[in-house]
Amino acid sequence: MTARESSWRVVSTLGAIVGYGFLAAFLALVGLQTYRWFKEGEWTHLSLADGIRTVLRYMHVPDDAPGLWPRLSHWLDAPVDWLGLHKVTEVLPASLVLFSIAIVGNFLFVYGSDRLRDCRRGG
Repeated sequence: MTARESSWRVVSTLGAIVGYGFLAAFLALVGLQTYRWFKEGEWTHLSLADGIRTVLRYMHVPDDAPGLWPRLSHWLDAPVDWLGLHKVTEVLPASLVLFSIAIVGNFLFVYGSDRLRDCRRGG
């Protein structure tokens, strides 16, 4: 296997992992929202900011630690700059972001697989 084939195999594999992983996360999130809708009778909006907050909580990021993650956590709670971006993260559904990343991952998987097939044919 040549270096070119190896690189396309890596692109294809990473694309598959990202694509199908984020698709599973998208389906789980929409399933959770549907469950809550059936149970409570009201659709629960989960924004990108809510998703980032949840990830930071599971990473156990302390508020007083130095670095990027505590600053991001603080910015999500009380923004003082980049207010427009903060509004976008509050309005943009997390499920849409997950599905978009899944599409990009699937594109990389298909594109990498096609290029790998072309390399093996001698093209």
